[in-house]
Amino acid sequence: MTRLLTNHIATMTEMREPHKVLERSGGKPVAILRNSALVGYLVPEDATGMDKHEPLPKDRLREILDRTRAGSQPVLDYLKDK
Repeated sequence: MTRLLTNHIATMTEMREPHKVLERSGGKPVAILRNSALVGYLVPEDATGMDKHEPLPKDRLREILDRTRAGSQPVLDYLKDK
């Protein structure tokens, strides 16, 4: 049996209206269940502790892309002809 990390739960059907699920949870994370099995969590921004998202500077983004290109290249090559 999976132990849930929150007291708030919602079904996949309830996720048709996620704003209502978030209102009901009072800003706390919500466990999402399908057929009584855990699918994932819906975590409101307020619960993450992150105040503001800022875009990466272009030089930092380029550095990350260059560093991860080798691992991504096989996937990119595969997708070229799709």
